[in-house]
Amino acid sequence: MFEQILDTLAIICVFLAALLSVAAGIGLLRFTDALSRLHAATKPQIFGLLLMITAIALEDRSFATLIALVPVFVFQSLTAPVAAHMVGRAAYRAGQIDEETLVIDELGPAIEAAQRAEREQGS
Repeated sequence: MFEQILDTLAIICVFLAALLSVAAGIGLLRFTDALSRLHAATKPQIFGLLLMITAIALEDRSFATLIALVPVFVFQSLTAPVAAHMVGRAAYRAGQIDEETLVIDELGPAIEAAQRAEREQGS
């Protein structure tokens, strides 16, 4: 009985991860600017990966498998947001964002200050 419950939980985790993947794909297709698309791509990716790792751990029922999957989640959690951040900065500098949807623009003044410092240093 307990094994059937774990199998059912694993199936639910896989199904939810699949739904998150579909939502991310729809967001990538439907959202208009780069920042919205980055949000649609990175948020479901991390949570979907966590659900898949949970499903694998529940299905395998091995502590060794869980220990092997933890670094996968940790490294993905560290690299995906950093990559999205760098792509977002590049899109901002290239003018590929919808400025009407920005609530707070914290990067604009920082870029202007850096450009001002470069001009002053070059003079």
